[in-house]
Order: sequence, then C-alpha cells, then structure tokens
Amino acid sequence: MPVTPSENEPIVRRKLADEVFDRLKAMIVSGERRPGESLPSERELMARFGVGRPAIREAMQALANLGLVTISHGERARVREISARAAIHQVDMVAQLMLSTLPDALEHLKETRTFFERGMVRKAAELASAEDVAELRAIVEQQRAVTGDAAAFVHADMGFHTRIAQITGNPIYSAVSEGMLGWLQEYHAHMLIWQGQSERTLTEHGEIIDRIEAHDPDGAEAAMVRHLERSDHLYARSH
Repeated sequence: MPVTPSENEPIVRRKLADEVFDRLKAMIVSGERRPGESLPSERELMARFGVGRPAIREAMQALANLGLVTISHGERARVREISARAAIHQVDMVAQLMLSTLPDALEHLKETRTFFERGMVRKAAELASAEDVAELRAIVEQQRAVTGDAAAFVHADMGFHTRIAQITGNPIYSAVSEGMLGWLQEYHAHMLIWQGQSERTLTEHGEIIDRIEAHDPDGAEAAMVRHLERSDHLYARSH
C-alpha cells in the first residue's frame, strides 16, 4: 500500500503569532479594515483571538515589516495604502545589500536600468501630452538652476527619469523607475564629476524631450541610449 504524504511528513505546529498574523492580514485583504483605518487594540485582539500580548505584538511587527501597517508609539496600528511604490520599497534593504556584497550587481543593475529606460522613453514618446512635455522641460530648467549644487542636480536628474516613467500611466513602471534610481543613488561617483558633466547632461535631456515631443519612439530611444552610455561612469563603487 503506497505511503501518502500525510503519513510520512511531520506535523508542524504553527506559532500562535503566525495564526494571529494570518487573521490580521485577512482583515486587511477582506476590506474589514481599509487603508487609513486602525486595527483593534492589543487588548481587543487578545480577547478576540484568545492569545497573549507577545503573539499580538509579534504578528503586528510582521505586518509592519511587510509594509501593511504603520505602528506608532502609543497609537493603534494603522492600515497602509497598498501601492506599487510601497511594494517596491519593501525590497530596498535587500537591494542595497545585494549591491554592496555582490561584485557584479552594480553593473547588472545599470544594464537593467538601460533596458528599462529604453522601453519607458518609447512609450512616453507615444503617449506624451503637451503638459507632460512642459513638465519635463520645467524639470530641466530646475536642474539648470541648481547646477552648482551637485546633490540637488542629481536629485533633479532622478526626477527627470521618473517623470518619463510616469507618462506611461503605469504605476508599476513609475515605482520600478524610482526604486532603481534610489538604489543607484549610493553609487554616484564623485560629485565634482557630476558638476563637470552638468551642461552635457542638460543638453542630452533636452534632446530626449525633443524626440518625446515629436512622438518619435525610435529617436527618443536612441537619444536615451546615448545619454545613459555617456553617463554610465557616473555610477561607480567608491572602493
């Protein structure tokens, strides 16, 4: 007679905190508690589930670690808005650890970003409105105004690329763009190098906008590739 999995696999007893976690998550997923609303108090949950305070607190912390709730001292946990941006930011720490420990990770990230940006700028060239183009030009002018401040210039540079992703109307694209740029931020080479390249960067951004405004996906992609290839060395390890 064949042995079934239920006969030879050990029975694992789940922690109380795991059970509490599942029930609290179900409250959120089902809509019983909506974004912005608070969860019941620890005392209420202890009575509701028949468990002690440690299990409640451990489950709450697990929810917070996943970005599902916000915990503030002296207040009830509050359900967070579920968004693509929040989901991407959940992997920030892991991404930073990967970049700092794996020798090839930075180059792989830069290659991934280039692949991503090529698609984003093509879509932006297809969809951009006059208002989108005006906002991109305004960002470039903001960049020009802070040319002497390398950190502000880099921040505006990130805003330019994120705005291109936003033109697609897909919040996941926007979140991924913002995430990758944030992970790369730590690897900006010496700020003096950025300052020395500022005029060229502004010119290239202008060329990209011109192609987007002309609704020219091929031209926009080519301009973006030239820009990223030229600025590739501006992201490097400091050791």
